[in-house]
Amino acid sequence: MSNIHPTAIIEDGALLGENVTVGPYAYIGPKVKIGDGTSIAAHAVIEGDTTIGKNNRIFSHTAIGTVPQDLKFKGEEVQLIIGDNNTIREFTLFNPGTEGGGSVTRVGNGNLFMGYVHLGHDVIIGDNCILANGATLAGHVELGNHVVIGGLTPVHQFVHIGDFAMIGGASALSQDIPPFCLAEGNRATLRGLNLTGLRRAMDREDINALKSAYRELFEQGQPLQEVAASLLESTDSAKVRQLCEFIQASKRGIPFTRNENVK
Repeated sequence: MSNIHPTAIIEDGALLGENVTVGPYAYIGPKVKIGDGTSIAAHAVIEGDTTIGKNNRIFSHTAIGTVPQDLKFKGEEVQLIIGDNNTIREFTLFNPGTEGGGSVTRVGNGNLFMGYVHLGHDVIIGDNCILANGATLAGHVELGNHVVIGGLTPVHQFVHIGDFAMIGGASALSQDIPPFCLAEGNRATLRGLNLTGLRRAMDREDINALKSAYRELFEQGQPLQEVAASLLESTDSAKVRQLCEFIQASKRGIPFTRNENVK
């Protein structure tokens, strides 16, 4: 049994699951599908071909599924797909995909999007990420799992951010950030490993292997791709392999400062 406020507008064709709550003056478009247990607060707008999973909390004045902010968009069929157990706070803006980017913006499960977060077209978000107030992701950005982005941080289009990475608040990120790393600044550069996040999720052996790999990759002054290739051949650590494979696949490059004093 759903709880729909009498002032909410639910267009014909919209599909709502069991125990969905829709607050005053919310608007839900005709192609929207909403899973069981999701709550939608007052004045939220959900439109377009948008699918929202179970047990999400969508707060007031959100705009979800509105057309992409891309001048190349000409009204083609595109989608926004949101998983389960996400929290989407006030004044957030989520855009669907575009034909040139795969036509889908996709959000995983268990994420927290604080106020004024913007997800641009064709963005891919993993699971259990936290985007603080005012974080803005341009088109085609991809986040892994357990990523944290600090408040008021813009992320350039086509940037990839790996699992368990953290981007400091008020940074400006224009290049890829490997998994397990910490970056901050304008422009953001690597500052080390995200040790606080890693200690919550990994054992000491994995962390020590990542520490050693980080030193070889970013603090010894050797060519980054060569070191990554060498580590892939020699390491027994799955986490180190993940780090090195990300570096080898990066198209925008990794932002770090070489230590010119190292011989």
